[in-house]
Amino acid sequence: MSTHPIIQDLNLRYTAKRYDETKRVSQQDLEVIYESMRLSASSINSQPWKFVVIESEEAKQRMHNSFANKHQFNQPHAKSASHIILFAHNPNYTREDYAKVVDKGIEDGRMAKENREKGFAGYAFAESNTDSTGNNATWTKAQTYIALGNTLHVLARLGIDSTTMEGIDSELISELFKEELDGHRCEVALAIGYHHKDEDYNAKLPKSRLAREQVLSVV
Repeated sequence: MSTHPIIQDLNLRYTAKRYDETKRVSQQDLEVIYESMRLSASSINSQPWKFVVIESEEAKQRMHNSFANKHQFNQPHAKSASHIILFAHNPNYTREDYAKVVDKGIEDGRMAKENREKGFAGYAFAESNTDSTGNNATWTKAQTYIALGNTLHVLARLGIDSTTMEGIDSELISELFKEELDGHRCEVALAIGYHHKDEDYNAKLPKSRLAREQVLSVV
């Protein structure tokens, strides 16, 4: 087994099943997490996402209520985890949305202002994934999962436990967090915190992955 720190991080990372509600992620670590999320990669640097961090007791209660109809197995995380992060995507990403990326690129010195129109060349990738109704949710959701994967590794590096949750009620979350989501759709959330040393059975189980030769080929 490799002793490289990255491999050690990934071997220690697992899906927490129960959290210690007395432990909270420090603000210092949260700042690292938030910035790493912002710096996540995306196709054409589209950044078609919105991250909603659930921290207050009021917001945690709303998240708890979102499990009223289904996926109750994840409901305990809403209050026991330190934070819940909603990873939401823009289901109708437009040229106007991409203009914000182009203009920020000009501001950051990636291109000259007079070349602004050339900056929209990459938007062809978004257009090729947009249907006749303007929906490109499949493409934007895929970008959001890149940010999710990046966040999982950062959490592992920081020694913070996490639980990826596709077992959420997207429709109810859209209602309960309508203002925060601002038209974005959340189909996956991430609980973060520190596992309960007595009640988290998954923490004690050995890691299991398919053998490298079953999933990787070098040609």
